[in-house]
Amino acid sequence: MSSVVETEGTMPDSDMTMVVTEPRGPVHPEAAEIVSPQAGWVRVSVVASGVCNADIGTAAATGENTGWFGGSCGRCPHCRTGDVVHCAERKIPGRSYPGGWAQNITVPAGALARIPDGLDLFDAAPFGCAGVTAFNAIRKAGIRAGGRVAVFGIGGLGHLAVQFAPALGYETVAIARGGDREQRARDLGAHEYIDSAAQAPGAALKELGGADLIVHTASSTAPADELLTGLAAHGQLTLVGVDAGSLTVPAVRLVMNGHTLTGHLTASPRETEEAMAFAVTTGVRPVIERMPLEQAGEAVTRLRSGAPRFRIVLGTAVSGG
Repeated sequence: MSSVVETEGTMPDSDMTMVVTEPRGPVHPEAAEIVSPQAGWVRVSVVASGVCNADIGTAAATGENTGWFGGSCGRCPHCRTGDVVHCAERKIPGRSYPGGWAQNITVPAGALARIPDGLDLFDAAPFGCAGVTAFNAIRKAGIRAGGRVAVFGIGGLGHLAVQFAPALGYETVAIARGGDREQRARDLGAHEYIDSAAQAPGAALKELGGADLIVHTASSTAPADELLTGLAAHGQLTLVGVDAGSLTVPAVRLVMNGHTLTGHLTASPRETEEAMAFAVTTGVRPVIERMPLEQAGEAVTRLRSGAPRFRIVLGTAVSGG
């Protein structure tokens, strides 16, 4: 979600917010009263808000989620060591309080990330979820300098990971279904492309010498078992796109090859700022489709059907988006 903090001016009585009032129900507009924020909270005038599978959840009469991190307790061991994402009291916009598919949102001040100069607000919107998730999944993996990073799936998360990996200095292999996606993957920065519809991607990676890191961004975990065969010795498979499925991993393979299987969620506001700053420096940008806020329901339908290739970003009527 991308927004502007309002500190001055006359506060309107109400604004439009998109809400869901029943599980898996339709998204519809509703007038919401605007109140002054309590101590430690900030009212934000929303300009752009991202739409992705990670952002969409069931919320009763409050609105859909617009990001995973929306505040933490600040006192627990996780918070005290900077790992606010795993705080047991972590807040999620749209679940913990009304979400950001609205003209205004009130959030804990500590959940805000400053958008750097040089980054358009609509380009900034996906960084609070997909952008920082892809960035941290690669930079925190601890693989060797100049190593090989494979990105499985080049959708909303993956198309950013394919850009971040070469910008961080890694040989990058993009993996997706169909030969028609190869040119786009190479345009994004991939050095190699594997068509997973034409060959088993793990086996293809093994032929290249194996990957030091595989970032699994697809929503289905089913391919992960075969992908493990494409890891080099001491390689790591990081799951950032998942479903309700399970993995079957031969213990002998993990032990004999020193493989690591891990998962990655999202990140702190500070890390979101770092991801955006890195994007400004290196030219990494999301590929987005803009839709007006009042078409949020249509955006969800398109997302569930798999129609958007990368990211949908909602713009408020106030901003003219």
